[in-house]
Amino acid sequence: MIELKNVSKWYGNFQVLADCTTSVAKGDVVVVCGPSGSGKSTLIKTVNGLEPFQKGEITVNGVSVGDPKTNLSKLRSQIGMVFQSFELFPHMSITENLTIGQIKVLGRSVDEARERGLKYLDRVGLIAQKDKFPGQLSGGQQQRVAIARALSMDPMAMLFDEPTSALDPEMINEVLDVMVGLAHEGMTMMVVTHEMGFAKKVANRVIFMDQGRIVEDCTKDEFFNTQRSARAADFLAKIIH
Repeated sequence: MIELKNVSKWYGNFQVLADCTTSVAKGDVVVVCGPSGSGKSTLIKTVNGLEPFQKGEITVNGVSVGDPKTNLSKLRSQIGMVFQSFELFPHMSITENLTIGQIKVLGRSVDEARERGLKYLDRVGLIAQKDKFPGQLSGGQQQRVAIARALSMDPMAMLFDEPTSALDPEMINEVLDVMVGLAHEGMTMMVVTHEMGFAKKVANRVIFMDQGRIVEDCTKDEFFNTQRSARAADFLAKIIH
């Protein structure tokens, strides 16, 4: 479903991605991990064109992301994206946050958008909050709303960019539980995260990055149970207690 071939990106003279090649099949749950500044978030944002890249090729469901003729807005409407900072509209109610994208981008009626949005709000356990505003919710609740909003667009895949890094520790599990449920339902997912417990539980592949390169791209069992590269072993030793 998602294929990257020799993708490279520069910020001026600084190379942030170097010849990154990987693929994600339908139903895969791929965790992308690595130290800060390794290019993880940049990599995941190139998949739906939020970050342009200068070299290589990315295709999503056969559509070339880098082709100037590609309608990136349409492509992004088919790939759910959940950021670390929620990105909800603070002046809109939760229900309005869930429906505006469906109405403006997918052309759904208000009633259809509301029905679909509330279905996913219930799915993440927050139907009682439908009339509140984002500022009245906890960080974990806001992130679950962001996931419901992405799901209401009927995405073929979901990208998560460190979805729990801005949360208090006790709120992390409520978001991860929703993501685990999605994985078990067969949602195709790429997840940038340091939550190795989540990776062990539901990922079928782990990508480890360092200095803009994909150093490891292997099954979950290989990553956690086999002696990998020295850099990955050092990273795991520091992050797993």
